[in-house]
Amino acid sequence: MDRLPRYRTGDPGLDRAVAELVELSEPGDQGDLVFETVVSAIRMGRERVGRADLKLVNAALKELRYAFHVFEPYRDVRKCTIFGSARTRPDDPAYASARAFGAAMVAHDWMVMTGAGPGIMAAGLEGARPENSFGINIVLPFEASANEIIADDPKLINFRYFFTRKVTFMKETHGYALFPGGFGTMDEAFELLTLMQTGKSYLAPVVLIDPPGNTYWDTWREFVEHELLGAGLISAHDLDLVFITDSVDAAVDEICLFFRIYHSMRFVGSRLVIRLSEEIAAADLAELNREFADIVSEGTIDKIDATQSEIDDGDALDKDRIAFRFDRASYSRLRQMVRRINDLA
Repeated sequence: MDRLPRYRTGDPGLDRAVAELVELSEPGDQGDLVFETVVSAIRMGRERVGRADLKLVNAALKELRYAFHVFEPYRDVRKCTIFGSARTRPDDPAYASARAFGAAMVAHDWMVMTGAGPGIMAAGLEGARPENSFGINIVLPFEASANEIIADDPKLINFRYFFTRKVTFMKETHGYALFPGGFGTMDEAFELLTLMQTGKSYLAPVVLIDPPGNTYWDTWREFVEHELLGAGLISAHDLDLVFITDSVDAAVDEICLFFRIYHSMRFVGSRLVIRLSEEIAAADLAELNREFADIVSEGTIDKIDATQSEIDDGDALDKDRIAFRFDRASYSRLRQMVRRINDLA
């Protein structure tokens, strides 16, 4: 390592030893980040961080490392997470809907992720079949291990901590389908909406699926509109982050069509770069500028070539691009913009 990162142990001799160790591990072009990760562990040790805290950091790092390893061969495959109650019985209409949804997503070349438990989670995996599924299990003292569909599959990951499990769901998922559930499902629904609303997670399609005749998500929306929107605690645009339906086909279309033209996005400097699977026409770009001027903090929405940062990272270089200075606050409006871009087709 020719030049050490600024984040160091504070002991020049120790820093050199860490750098030599990192070089021996042959980390490629990630040596600076591996160095800083090792330095964090050493600094916690030198600062006499409590053993319980070190156990937490150690276990969390191990869980995340293993999750990265499991998902690495499937980076190019889109994945949909299914959330819902572990208590849903096989004769419940919601179970049948989740099973049908899992099968339909696989038919569209997606893979499926669930929490690996019983109920809705088992139904989704049953529909998708193990070879197209991931189990993101949480180890709890009062529940059995992963369901038999995924129990012996190498794509099952067991987590001790909810937060590392949630990071994995958010990091690896391209779309979400939520069926009726209890506190856990509510937690997952509100957390993923919070992350998207605040820009801490990239936008993704979120469908809330009621089996025919069920009013679970309609009632949820009534609560949100009355208690949250009515009190000014959210904006009306925030409700566009979700799509409620009792149709499995409509749910599948909502998720798959999210990527009809839109491909991905990332910030490069002060601009948000949106990558597209098709070139956008000049007239359509002008329409986007008129309709979404309120979320552009400066300048206009423009076509661009791949930025140097994207070239350095080899990041979706075959895609067309538009970019603008996003206000970094109006993420629900940005979701509307993605929908508008897809409608241009």
